Amino acid sequence: MRERMLTYIARRLALTVPVLFGVVTLVFALIHLVPGDPAQAMLGESAPPADLVELRARLGLDQPLGVQYERYLVGVLHGDLGTSFRYGTPVSREIAARVGRTAELAVVAMVFAVLFAVPLGVIGALYQGKWVDEVATGVSLAGIAMPNFWLGPVLAIVFAVQLGWLPVSGTGSWRHFVLPAVTLGAALAAMTARITRASVIEELRELYVLAARARGLSASRAVVRHALRNSLIPVVTVLGLQLGSVLTGTIITETIFSWPGVGRLLIQAINFRDYPLVQGCILLIATTYVLMNLAVDVVYAWLDPRIRYS
Repeated sequence: MRERMLTYIARRLALTVPVLFGVVTLVFALIHLVPGDPAQAMLGESAPPADLVELRARLGLDQPLGVQYERYLVGVLHGDLGTSFRYGTPVSREIAARVGRTAELAVVAMVFAVLFAVPLGVIGALYQGKWVDEVATGVSLAGIAMPNFWLGPVLAIVFAVQLGWLPVSGTGSWRHFVLPAVTLGAALAAMTARITRASVIEELRELYVLAARARGLSASRAVVRHALRNSLIPVVTVLGLQLGSVLTGTIITETIFSWPGVGRLLIQAINFRDYPLVQGCILLIATTYVLMNLAVDVVYAWLDPRIRYS
């Protein structure tokens, strides 16, 4: 079984190569179609034309796009993401200095989503059709309906500006995590709660749960002891597949709360027309998304031994 799983993982990793190649190619093409001149952004609107020409040549922007693409692709294959136009340092160094902050925020947001959503979904399933279920459903619908670019400023105004309970920006303590983590994890928590509710309701109808209930177990104990583990399979799917959305959501959330992560770095790089830095940030997000899809498939086997790798 272990050898088959390792073979499956190796095959899936091999399939990610063309996906990442497509991401690199698409991002390179799109970023060069965005209006704006990196040299103009660096030197300012009043820069002499001769200085602009010299800077473009130094950055390699005077070369044909085909030559630039080939040079970038060769660099990526050798682990070199290029040099940031803005900072003059390797892109990998700039990303490495901020990826830890983004990872912390994403993990806290997902932990919040799980701790809030799974109990809410289970409660909704146990009290299906009753007022408790209606309240839980209403809360989950509200979470889905509120985009993070709206929820973030509202939370900041209420809890940071008006009440003064939490800091509105920066890092330093657990209190700095609360607003951005809730903003980032609210939609994921709402979706996860609905998936958990539907999955638990389905498992409660299975024969093994009905047999447990016939032996005298209450509905809540039957869920905890028997149904919950199988119910978590679609939940794991949602969490794994939504990690890409969480990482994408950090772009807006980090900007709102001045969080020093990859998302905010990406926005700054786009504004500055820093092509290598934009490409490096998006490549990191895409790679993480692909690897998380693979991790979800592996976790399937742990949650449900009936799943086999072919």
